[in-house]
Amino acid sequence: MSCEQCVQGNVMSGEPEGTMVDGAYFHEGPNKKFAVILLTDIFGLPLVNNKLLVDRFSKELQCDVWAPHYFNGDPIFRAEELEPILPHKAGDKISTLNSLRFFGTFITRIHRFWGNRSAIVDPIVDSFIAKVRDQKKYEKVGVVGYCFGGATGIRVGSRGLVDSLVICHPGRCTIGEISAIKIPTSWVCAQVDMTFSNSLRGQAEKVFASRKDKPGFVDYEFKVHAETQHGFAARPDLSLPEIVKAHEEAFTQSKNWFEKTLV
Repeated sequence: MSCEQCVQGNVMSGEPEGTMVDGAYFHEGPNKKFAVILLTDIFGLPLVNNKLLVDRFSKELQCDVWAPHYFNGDPIFRAEELEPILPHKAGDKISTLNSLRFFGTFITRIHRFWGNRSAIVDPIVDSFIAKVRDQKKYEKVGVVGYCFGGATGIRVGSRGLVDSLVICHPGRCTIGEISAIKIPTSWVCAQVDMTFSNSLRGQAEKVFASRKDKPGFVDYEFKVHAETQHGFAARPDLSLPEIVKAHEEAFTQSKNWFEKTLV
């Protein structure tokens, strides 16, 4: 059984300053011309990191930032269930015992994965984006997605609903989904990633590069952050200075991209 101390290194410090509005977490900024929508990892809004990221983006970009709670109050996993058994930096390996623990936990959550498959989640996210654009009259909207939210963001990027995209170590996705992205995209990549492998990342880069000097070209960047594993941009191990540094660099990369493409 895990305990609070097992995961405290991955829980960022601070108290959320935003509010819940119609089931979404919201932090208001002074500039109303553009907004950012944050798509959370598999732990959803109960993991305070996601709210703190919303707050920080809002303060540093000076804009409204939203995070829809697409899990309907019941995230697929709780952070305390997985963080103690997941690797936190490049070179870390999951032990046989932890692999068994992960598999056992996964089995008990299959129904939640099914209940939050893309056919269910995507319409929720699309509807939310359309609603805030209509109600708030933003001129531009960007999406930043982490892990599960990164995979969701990839699909959003193919539907012309937003103007800019940041994808942070996405969950499972296909090269077909990546190829369908139609908007400027920044990729925050881990050195070691169990879902967004080096091979898939290489294929994705080729897709974007192949559009150069063609009508379908969109601006893009891929940055691999040294020493990192999947999850570092949302849940950094605060006991590891190199991971904290990479987390900060990932945030700066994301913020700079939105300043370039939305402001």
